[in-house]
Amino acid sequence: MALWGGRFSSATRDEVALYSESISFDKRLYKHDIEGSKAHVKMLAARGIIPEATAEAIRAELDNIRRRIESGDFTYDISMEDIHMHIESALIDVLGAEGARVHSARSRNDQVALDIRLYLRDEIDLLIDELRAFQRALVGQAAAHPRAIMPGFTHLQHAQVVLFAHHMLAYVEMLDRDAERLADCRRRVNVMPLGSGALAGTTLPIDREMVCRELGFERVTRNSMDAVADRDFAIELVNALAIFAMHASRLSEDLILWCSQEFGFVELDDAFCTGSSLMPQKKNPDVCELTRGKTARVYGDLTALLTMCKGLPLTYNRDLQEDKVAIFDALDTAKMILKVYPPMIETMKIREEAMRAAASDPALMATDLAEKLVELKVPFRNAHHRVGSFVRYCREHGKRLNEVTLEEMRETIPEATPEFLQLFDPEQSVAKRDITGATGFDQVAKQIEFWKKTLA
Repeated sequence: MALWGGRFSSATRDEVALYSESISFDKRLYKHDIEGSKAHVKMLAARGIIPEATAEAIRAELDNIRRRIESGDFTYDISMEDIHMHIESALIDVLGAEGARVHSARSRNDQVALDIRLYLRDEIDLLIDELRAFQRALVGQAAAHPRAIMPGFTHLQHAQVVLFAHHMLAYVEMLDRDAERLADCRRRVNVMPLGSGALAGTTLPIDREMVCRELGFERVTRNSMDAVADRDFAIELVNALAIFAMHASRLSEDLILWCSQEFGFVELDDAFCTGSSLMPQKKNPDVCELTRGKTARVYGDLTALLTMCKGLPLTYNRDLQEDKVAIFDALDTAKMILKVYPPMIETMKIREEAMRAAASDPALMATDLAEKLVELKVPFRNAHHRVGSFVRYCREHGKRLNEVTLEEMRETIPEATPEFLQLFDPEQSVAKRDITGATGFDQVAKQIEFWKKTLA
């Protein structure tokens, strides 16, 4: 019979047991359930609620149960519903009535809240470490190609010349914000809910601060009703993962474009691509495409959590059992991305020649022409109009911007001097931008060194 079955006169129907079980997905919480229970019984003994000998026996058997689970010598039964009841039942099987003392001053409501917080705390630490590895891979490519120039894009149209390294470092910045969001979320995860009971605490003389210290939490929850009903921390985490997945998807789209024959800027290693079942010549960036698709899946997890919680009255409702499905899926998806992307980036071949050829279009230096006019005290809007007219003149006459004579340029830019004809060198365009402290060769090199030291 279920551990809560005393009030019931008939057994749960098989269909209901199958419908109600969560052991199929929450068994991954076993380590954290055991960790929480060990701290709980230590406190119970310290407060004289259970005998010290009982607490020692329970803690020893909990360690044994963990070994059994990890060795595969543990049987799961859907009639036991979840990992919490499985572990408690296993304790009682060995220790009898003394094992049943483990649940003194505790509800599954605050037990679940504790376990998921312990689990997410560890997962966040792992995610931050893996984000740093992802950043290091991007910085490594930037450092290996510090002078590679390429066209930068707005509206997917050639805009200005940029450094490939600068483009890579843009994603390093995004991932850094992802790590910051996770670290900030961890503070709200790292709050100890045990002792809240089902919703109103307990009349037993427990010591919540002791459990808090034992488990390494920063503080205890203040409101017992909020503690068992709260899933904000999980929603916040999945939101952070959705933003991370969006960043990975944007990088993926860049790589997909760059791998195409029309761009040819990079080549992904064969180990991260697939072929076609029909066309023998194909090499498809499927990892990147899958990431775009998996990003939608993480968005779905976030929507599921928000929708699940939006109409729940206080306090605990069984709907919340389903939170773990979305949380685990979002975590697993993010971790898969973080496993595959660092080695994919590290082994990516950069085609500097193709990038430079694309960046050598003199139209990319149109902004430089306008800014040169500003140096000559021409108001920017006037300068913008004159250079735009010059671009139209070149198009109408079938010439590239660097193929005109000074006299032709002066038809639309009367202030033009011979120096204007020297403004179509992409390297010079990049070099001059060092004065802005961001995008030139010297400043990007400083950024690379900054990130190397930061991520070391």
